[in-house]
Amino acid sequence: MEYQNLLKDKKIAVAVTGSIAIYKTIELIRIFIKSGASVRVVMSEDAKKFITPLTFEAISSNVVLHNETESWANDNNHIGLASWADLFVVAPASANTINKLSNGIADNLLLQVAIACNAPKVLAPAANTNMINSPITLASLKMLKLNGYVIADSRVGMLACKVEGKGAMAEPKEIFYVCARELLKDEFYRYRPVVITGGGTIERVDEVRFISNFSSGKMAEAFVKEAYFKGADVCYITTKENHDMPLGVHTIKVESAKEMQEMILESIKEAKKGVMTKPTLLDDSRPSLKKKKPFFFSIAAVSDYGVEFPQNKKIKKESLGEKWQLELRKNPDILKEIEDSEIFKIGFKAEFDKENALESAKKMVVEKNLDAVCLNVLGDEVKFGSNESKIELITKNSQKNFGFAPKIKIADEILEFLKELEK
Repeated sequence: MEYQNLLKDKKIAVAVTGSIAIYKTIELIRIFIKSGASVRVVMSEDAKKFITPLTFEAISSNVVLHNETESWANDNNHIGLASWADLFVVAPASANTINKLSNGIADNLLLQVAIACNAPKVLAPAANTNMINSPITLASLKMLKLNGYVIADSRVGMLACKVEGKGAMAEPKEIFYVCARELLKDEFYRYRPVVITGGGTIERVDEVRFISNFSSGKMAEAFVKEAYFKGADVCYITTKENHDMPLGVHTIKVESAKEMQEMILESIKEAKKGVMTKPTLLDDSRPSLKKKKPFFFSIAAVSDYGVEFPQNKKIKKESLGEKWQLELRKNPDILKEIEDSEIFKIGFKAEFDKENALESAKKMVVEKNLDAVCLNVLGDEVKFGSNESKIELITKNSQKNFGFAPKIKIADEILEFLKELEK
């Protein structure tokens, strides 16, 4: 499990309302529990028409709070659950519940928990398109945002009412990402611009051939997600197709080293203004904050050479003969050419030469004027494409070995360590 222990010891109250989207909440709770969280559920009476409380008790291993189970002999009541929770999630949130919440109405147990709870709150709307787009509901969502609710926005699709449009509840993984960000946000990284590159660049030979490398992009994805969870404003420049990125991450797809260089320079320029080129979807009502020094993580494996004369059609092998001499040109050293004291620059270095890897990394810190280098020595234990890695972080004045661990854990530990750079 990629997110095992990510939410270890966190306590999440999940509120479910009367919507056909309730079936997705079972999967959401499963993800929460697999990530190490404890989950308790409160159901509206209308929600019980779609799924029985027993289903949620089985998945959460806790008694579900509803009219028939409320007790003042223990904490299974609206005050007890509200006090217990580190996070309160309404998924699905019906139009009725959204509009009642925005007006402070507490005429059922679910709404009473919501109003009594001081923990961060996440709302995942699910309703008919006309109900979601009603000026009343839109005004209510705006009011709830102003009062601290984070909205995991509904999706466009074919709804249960056979209408094509916006109103489907966000997918469980999308809601999970939003919730993880609320639980794990770190004031150091919150709203801090972070630019990350990932994947291996592609240098086209013709329309069907290219030069590239074996980079999987997994380490970059780990850093993207961990920076996002900590509250950063993340721009991800990658050569890979990503179908599992948080919606709040601004992803830019590139191919060649030249395209990557152009997007890096543009993104760093925007990062220094204090916000990325596209505001995050979750924080569109962010407060005016003091600018924070951006981070640039150069994790992508950029091709050292590109093709001098790429062809815009397929080269026929009959025209090449027995031997083919392909002329290459050296690509620019992107990281070395970025000379900017207004950003933290973190380089990544993959090496097979165990004996000289450390000295090579130390040399890279100096020659490219970096704040740190993450050294990854590949071999029997660590291979391209694996979910685990072994990183040694080298700065101008220190070294720290993070050992062999899942990449998502290493990314978290390195981001914590790098907070020292601003001291």
